[in-house]
Amino acid sequence: MSAEAPLIYIIAGEPSGDALGGRLMAALRERSGGALRFAGIGGERMAEQGLKSLVPLHELAVMGIAEVLPRARRILRRVSETVAEIRRLKPAAVVTIDSSGFTWRVAQRLRRCGETALPLIHYVAPMVWAWRGGRARRMARWYDHLLVLLPFEPPYFARVGLACSYVGHPVVESGAERGDGPGFRRRHGIPPEAPVLAVLPGSRRGEVARLLPPFARAVERLARLHPDLRLVVPVTETVATPVAAAVTAWAAPALVVRGEREKYDAFAASNAAMAASGTVALELALAGVPALVAYRLNPLTHALLRRMVKVGHIHLLNLILERAVVPELIQGDCTPERLAATVESLLADETRRRAQIVACREALRQLGLGELSPSRGAADIVLSIIAARGRGADLTAA
Repeated sequence: MSAEAPLIYIIAGEPSGDALGGRLMAALRERSGGALRFAGIGGERMAEQGLKSLVPLHELAVMGIAEVLPRARRILRRVSETVAEIRRLKPAAVVTIDSSGFTWRVAQRLRRCGETALPLIHYVAPMVWAWRGGRARRMARWYDHLLVLLPFEPPYFARVGLACSYVGHPVVESGAERGDGPGFRRRHGIPPEAPVLAVLPGSRRGEVARLLPPFARAVERLARLHPDLRLVVPVTETVATPVAAAVTAWAAPALVVRGEREKYDAFAASNAAMAASGTVALELALAGVPALVAYRLNPLTHALLRRMVKVGHIHLLNLILERAVVPELIQGDCTPERLAATVESLLADETRRRAQIVACREALRQLGLGELSPSRGAADIVLSIIAARGRGADLTAA
C-alpha cells in the first residue's frame, strides 16, 4: 500500500476494546476499498488486521483506583509516547475505544498540544446514565464525535454539544452464535453426554487473580455432584499464562482454549457458564449459553464505586430488561457456595435455562441484532468525518 494512503490511528486499552478495534479496522478496510493504513495500540484482534501495537496491551488493561495507582507513572509515560507518535505520524483521524483512563488522557493532551484540527472520535460511551454525569461535559471539550452502543445514549451527549451516533453493539456481529459444539467435543475427546462448564475469569490480571480462587472452589463442589464434569476455559493472551497454570490443579479436567473461533466452538459445546462480567457475558448470551456473571474488585475500589454508581445491575442485558435475568454474584456474594449452587441450577433446571436464553435474545435485539452491522456503521461515520475535514474525501463509502 502507498505510504500516501490516509492513516487512521486507533487506540484500544483492553481486550474488549481490541475486539471492537479489530472489527472496526476490517470494516474500514472494506468500506474504503483497502485504501487505508493503520497505526495505534491494540491486541490480538487488531494485530490480525495488521496493526503493530506501540504498547503491549497488558500494560494498559487495568481497572480500579487501587489497581491503577501503582502503575500510574508507567501509564502516564505511555500517554506521552502515544501523543508523540500521533503528532509525528499526522493521521487523518484518531479513534479511541473505551478505556477512558488512558484514551481520554491522550485526547486531552493532543488538544492541549494544539492539535485542534485533528478529528478525534471516541467509540463506546462512558456510562453517564449510571454514574458521574459530568464526564459527558468533559468529553465534549476534547472529542469531535462519539459512537455509542446503546440506543438511549445519544441524548446524554447531545445536550452538552457532543455530536453522537448510535451504531449498535458489535457483539451482535461477533459470530458467537455460530460455534460448532459437536465438532469441538469430538476434537477434544469430550463425550456427548458429559456436562461442560465454560469458565471465563476475565481478561485483566487483577480480576483474574481475584476470581480464580472462588471459581476453583466452586468447581470442587460441582465436581462432587458431576464426576464427569469437563471445563473449557477460553483465555486472551493478556492472562493466558496465569490462568493455564492455575486450572491444571482444579478438581475437574480443564481445557484452556485460545482464539475467537475456538472460543465460540467451546461455547456451543457448553451446558452452562461461569464468567466475569464484561463483553464475554454478552457473547455467551448470543451463543445461547445459560450463565452467571461474577465480579470482585479491590475493596477500596468497590467502596468508592458503591457511592457513585446509580444502577442496580452490572450485566448490560439485565440493565436493558430491568431485571436480573442473568444471575449476578458480586463482591461478597461471589462465594464458592453461591457460585456452585447457581451453576447447578443452570445445569439442572431446564425451565430456568430456557427463560434466560429467551429473555437475553430479546435484549440483544435492542442492541441491534438483525440490523446493519455495527462495525460497518461505525466505519461509515469515521470515513464521513475524515471526508468532511478534507483528509480523504475519496474514501467515503459508496
